[in-house]
Amino acid sequence: MSGFFKSSIGRKVAMALSAFFLMFFLLQHLAINILSVFSPETFNEVSHFMGTNPLVQFALQPILIFAVVFHFVMGFVLELKNKKAQGVSYTKNNGAANSTWFSRNMIYSGITILAFIVLHFIDFWFPEINTKFIQGDWSGTLQGVDGFRYHEELVHKFTYPARVIAYVIAFVFLGLHLAHGFTSAFQSMGGTVGRKKLLQNIGKAYSIIIPAGFIFIAIYHHLKHSS
Repeated sequence: MSGFFKSSIGRKVAMALSAFFLMFFLLQHLAINILSVFSPETFNEVSHFMGTNPLVQFALQPILIFAVVFHFVMGFVLELKNKKAQGVSYTKNNGAANSTWFSRNMIYSGITILAFIVLHFIDFWFPEINTKFIQGDWSGTLQGVDGFRYHEELVHKFTYPARVIAYVIAFVFLGLHLAHGFTSAFQSMGGTVGRKKLLQNIGKAYSIIIPAGFIFIAIYHHLKHSS
């Protein structure tokens, strides 16, 4: 296994697998969060289920954290390895698929997204861990609020303009990162043979729809609840 990660192909495959997992998570995360716009009650119910389900909390959540850390660490490792070996960035070796400056410098969007993840953890994940695992409150309720607390906590965060702006900027960079990373992940796995154009089109749609959905959620709640 150690030899696998020492090889260039092994590192690229591992990077691609973590990318697939994270792209699936983004899709699932958006599907849940968009409920906060159209049905706050359903959003609360689904969020409470996800937040108290043992499989999610004690199996899938650690896997997600590992995947996030692994993806970014591996990205930096690939960048440094290729600069050291060839004097060029890792993504520059992907030929015609990397015709833009941005696709040749994925590390910068990666750093921006990593900074956003830290903010997102501070906003949502750390308070949730504190509530459930330190305070021992798994009820999902909030004093003075009917029903579960998740929708109330979500809209409260987006009442601050600076936070909304930070989220919008981060999701724009996420879209740019995905625009290249989607096809690159399939290419690393050898899955673009005979279907590269199709995957590029799907990747473009994904890289627009996912970030745009999250941006819509942030702006919607800001405009509706900040007045």
